[in-house]
Amino acid sequence: MANNPHHQPTFPLKQRLFRVAWRLIECTLFRLSPPNLFRYRNALLRAFGAQIHPHALIYPSVTVWSPAQLTVGAGGCLGQRVRVYNIGRITISDRALVSQDTTLCTGTHDYEDPAFPLYSRPIMIEEDAWVCAEAFVGPGVTIGAGSVVGARSVVTRDTPPWMVCAGNPCRPIKPRVRQRDNARDKERDST
Repeated sequence: MANNPHHQPTFPLKQRLFRVAWRLIECTLFRLSPPNLFRYRNALLRAFGAQIHPHALIYPSVTVWSPAQLTVGAGGCLGQRVRVYNIGRITISDRALVSQDTTLCTGTHDYEDPAFPLYSRPIMIEEDAWVCAEAFVGPGVTIGAGSVVGARSVVTRDTPPWMVCAGNPCRPIKPRVRQRDNARDKERDST
């Protein structure tokens, strides 16, 4: 049993102790904070190594596995009960929105290796993208700038920029056109 790789710690002791300290803060000072205290929670995450813009919006029910592997840009938002399993880097760019109950997961296992080792690949959510409620975003995925991922979608491959994508597996459905862009085009056409 002692030689079984499935029973060995995956992470070094120092990292495990750091995670215990973060978990204590997350379960108390972070989780129990009033919803509108975004800057306070941002400061707590930064104290544990996150790169969080002061104007990011992170709700108290968000769960972050490793703050040191998290970057959130200006106006970036992690909604209620978002699960951030970031054994690898997760980047939420400016004005990107991750809606409630979504899971962002950078970790997986090599199922072809008998030792079943854990490994990670980063997730990038680019500017102005929206990941809708209860979606799952897997390791190594880039959500393209301005794209929308439909509710409950399972994203295992990159999404193209400015497309509405949905399903299991998630795939492009149609271009995303914003009303502001439509109004600007109509105004330009009428002159």
